[in-house]
Amino acid sequence: MPIVPDAKDWTWVLSRPCPECSFNASTATPSTVPGSIESMIPRWRAVLRRPDAAQRPDDDTWSALEYACHVRDVFALFDQRLNLMLAEDGARFEDWDQDRTAVEKDYANAEPSEVARELAAEGHQAAEAFAGVREEDWGRRGLRSNGSEFTVLTLSQYFLHDVVHHLHDVDG
Repeated sequence: MPIVPDAKDWTWVLSRPCPECSFNASTATPSTVPGSIESMIPRWRAVLRRPDAAQRPDDDTWSALEYACHVRDVFALFDQRLNLMLAEDGARFEDWDQDRTAVEKDYANAEPSEVARELAAEGHQAAEAFAGVREEDWGRRGLRSNGSEFTVLTLSQYFLHDVVHHLHDVDG
């Protein structure tokens, strides 16, 4: 059964720490993202080894498996967005409907071991992409279709919050 979509605009995490997961975006930069990603991958793999990884804690909350599928796709999406921002001046990208993606890709019935492998591969790729960002490119801009504007720096912060927050969601 699909979860009620989250309609919040999470860009507020760029201006203040997240009260739920304690992530402080001001501490993240494109150069710190790779190490953060690499340190979280083993924790995500451990979450996916849990016998109850596919069980939802309630009808309104994704399972750990569904969150892991989402994070796998976040890794791929932000790798693409970062590369677009580095390649194009004033890059534009579509807002992403994560809830539709969860249904279309059937997150709830994914195979945990396969998701663990894919999450690690996408995570390593995203880490590599952020590791290649030169400091002089941190100010490059991109615009999401809903009007949210990012620089490479704020994109890295927004992205990292998503991964950290969802690891917090699953007690990883």
